[in-house]
Amino acid sequence: MKTATPTMARAINDRLALDLLLERGPLTAPQLRTLTGLSRPTVSDLIERLRADGLIEATGETGEDRRGPNARLYGLVAGRAHVAGVDLRRDAVHVAVADIAGNQAGAATRPLPPEPDLVEQVAGAVAEAAGGLVLHTVVLGAPGLVHPRTGLSTCGGLPGARPDLLHALRDRLGVRVVMENEVNLAAIAEHRDGAAAGRDDFALLWLDDGVGAAIVLDGRLRRGASGGAGEVGLLRFQGTDFCRLLEPGGIRGLGGDRIAGRIVEGVFALVAVLDPGLVVLGGTTGREGGDHLAALVAERLAGLSPAPTEVCATAVEGDAILRGAVLTALDLTRDSVFMQSRPKALA
Repeated sequence: MKTATPTMARAINDRLALDLLLERGPLTAPQLRTLTGLSRPTVSDLIERLRADGLIEATGETGEDRRGPNARLYGLVAGRAHVAGVDLRRDAVHVAVADIAGNQAGAATRPLPPEPDLVEQVAGAVAEAAGGLVLHTVVLGAPGLVHPRTGLSTCGGLPGARPDLLHALRDRLGVRVVMENEVNLAAIAEHRDGAAAGRDDFALLWLDDGVGAAIVLDGRLRRGASGGAGEVGLLRFQGTDFCRLLEPGGIRGLGGDRIAGRIVEGVFALVAVLDPGLVVLGGTTGREGGDHLAALVAERLAGLSPAPTEVCATAVEGDAILRGAVLTALDLTRDSVFMQSRPKALA
């Protein structure tokens, strides 16, 4: 077994401290010692290193009666880097910008014309939301298949779609751009902040202007060989595409029982193949149906599948796709920025 070199040990300790500051906010040196279990000299050294690297700064003191280094609070330099999350819909593009601590720093929404230049529309919305801030990473969520290796996409029937959208946006924006299927991003938000928090296995069934699913197994998002994992909207039941059975116009005016009867067809397919233990109903239909619709689906599913499966409504507040895009961009940016100041031997 190889032991950690001093350089590697310092990098591990630094990242541990940075993650604690992300999770808990500003902390004193004694608090960092308690939470990390590191010695006083080790914590003092890492604080000086991280301050010199411009990653943390003194933000104040704790306790009016105490003064000195032990009372000083240290927090992340939130403005060290900024990210953007993009939710590209068939009728609009939504953008949220955040600093490296996750604080919102800007937002923009632009309706799309009938035949849009998607590169210009997305780039314009990102620039508007950033308001002059330099972005480190942009994560874009869009409908359709996104190939996990090439980045080529089908864009799921978006007006103005082009398979090389990712590469064109990278050229246009001049920063790191990552493209992901929008339901996959919603699942990341559900796993981090929503109904699937703490679960290693679940499926998200997205019920909106498009129908699809995202799959998380053993705590990892599964995309498939070509990005097509979870495309349950293509399934056919009684000669009709599953997505057509559940599109907003097709279920308008139907009671909860009939909607649940349609939803359970796709849920059963997911459960029969994957046995995820939990299915989250997302999108507009899942959110509006809430616990009542989820209970109706669970009741019908219990009569079809021997595998015990919980069914619940999404618990992510606001735009789950946009939230997942921002979270993904933050993860990528933190890994990059927090490592940039580390010695080259660790690169």
